[in-house]
Amino acid sequence: MARLDPFFKLVVETKASDLHLSVGNPPILRIHGELQRVKYKPLEDEELRAMLYEVMPEEIIKKFEEEGEVDFGLEIPDLARFRVNVYRERKGVAAAFRVIPSRIMTVEELGLPPILNKLALLPKGLILVTGPTGSGKSTTLAAMIDYANRNRYDHIITIEDPIEFVHESKNCLVHQREVGTHTKSFANALRAALREDPDIILVGEMRDRETIALAIEATLTGHLVMSTLHTISAAQTISRIIDVFPADEQDQIRTTLSEALRAVISQTMFKRIDRPGRIVATEILIATPAIRNLIRENKIHQIPSMIQTGKKYGMMSLDDVIMDYLKKGWISPEEAFIKAIDKSRFLPFVKNTELIDFTEVPG
Repeated sequence: MARLDPFFKLVVETKASDLHLSVGNPPILRIHGELQRVKYKPLEDEELRAMLYEVMPEEIIKKFEEEGEVDFGLEIPDLARFRVNVYRERKGVAAAFRVIPSRIMTVEELGLPPILNKLALLPKGLILVTGPTGSGKSTTLAAMIDYANRNRYDHIITIEDPIEFVHESKNCLVHQREVGTHTKSFANALRAALREDPDIILVGEMRDRETIALAIEATLTGHLVMSTLHTISAAQTISRIIDVFPADEQDQIRTTLSEALRAVISQTMFKRIDRPGRIVATEILIATPAIRNLIRENKIHQIPSMIQTGKKYGMMSLDDVIMDYLKKGWISPEEAFIKAIDKSRFLPFVKNTELIDFTEVPG
């Protein structure tokens, strides 16, 4: 039994999302978005390093000692799976453990719009799930991949860093590859995937121009590609992809992106004030012919208004969902303001402006 096992059990028992370990502090859990200290003595550097090395494979230890930081996946049998980052900081070694639930929840169980299941059945195209860190992007993608796995008869390849949710082959054949363990990079694995007869390719994150270009190319050769970006809205997502490319290539990438894109799902997480727990707010952009024209003509600024008028296609505005949650008394006005796109809509509800970022208050 590893010395960290009691803390892993505590994470599961308290339904925490993260466990933080660092020198000079007791273990700290993130529960419903807030950090809470465990009643335990402050950890010392040699003690914590020994604890961590008990659960780190030799090749991961070597990489950490060479580079000062490392990502890897850790599975505790019959308990949970964790996405782990071990790193050095001023006082010594530190680590962050993100819980990956052992059971993949469905779109319905997650409270997500049912159109996500329909998107998982598309024959080809690019589907992006976006949002800040901790907004549930990986969980949403896992639900969609699992739905495809249960309802299609196809070949699914996932490329992740590290592997998070484990997908066993059901109706589909599923192969999962981990960057750094099974392949050198997202781009290498994506390039190779095109020769591995896939129908669906999951790319854990589109981190660079090469990966983005290859993902778009894969959709144009008849594959369904799903991936993530750290953007907060559908319009920002499209702009971010285009801006990754040099100015002389942007006209071409607008055209190819307009042909490849099928949907952008932007989400952010809120702490509930009516009961313990959190809730996700989701914006959905469906790439209708009108949306494709806006992308080709570089009229990205018109996309938010197009989302407002596209409800019959399954589109929904993030700010409309946030406003709905606010009026139902599920979330606080301050958090609604902080995470909204059009902040002027939410400022009248804010009672204590000291709790919000004063630099974002409309003049």
